[in-house]
Amino acid sequence: MENILKKLDRIEVLIVRQYILSKEILSLEEAGAYLQLSKSCLYKMTSNKEISFYVPGGKKIYFRRTELDSWVLNRKVSSVNECDLEVENYLGRTQKSRS
Repeated sequence: MENILKKLDRIEVLIVRQYILSKEILSLEEAGAYLQLSKSCLYKMTSNKEISFYVPGGKKIYFRRTELDSWVLNRKVSSVNECDLEVENYLGRTQKSRS
């Protein structure tokens, strides 16, 4: 019985995730689930204007899912190899311009 309940819980989580993925506009709770962040973390980010959000009625906060995706993807941290390549490219350009 316990095994069946665990499987049902997993199915419920998958259904909720699928529902969120099908929506363009997300509530604070849905955005938190989508990004796997707490509501308080999202509140703090909106308060500091670190993330785009909408407040159409002046109370409830909403997010556009595509903007959340962009926000995540714009926070890339370059690897050491990428930084090394960037330095090599920069040095190659500056040495050519001096010649």
